[in-house]
Amino acid sequence: MIARAWALACGALYEVMRKPPEAFARFMAKIPGPVAFLVLPFETLWTHARAGNLQVGDPAPDFSLMKLDKSASVQLSSLTAQGRPVVLIFGSYT
Repeated sequence: MIARAWALACGALYEVMRKPPEAFARFMAKIPGPVAFLVLPFETLWTHARAGNLQVGDPAPDFSLMKLDKSASVQLSSLTAQGRPVVLIFGSYT
């Protein structure tokens, strides 16, 4: 009975993790304390749910981001259309 409930909870959490970030945040806001992190394999589920289907060598999906000074947004496709390589660096500066 407990194993079945655990498997059901893992499946439900996995499905919620595949939804947009706003839906996932609404769901996690209702989970009390660190329950999901202590009882369920949260990191493993997250890694598989958010893996995506890009392979090495695939072009990056198009997206746009606001410049740091918020003066305009930059779209990836506009940079790659110039024919020059584009290097994407993701990190935290805080």
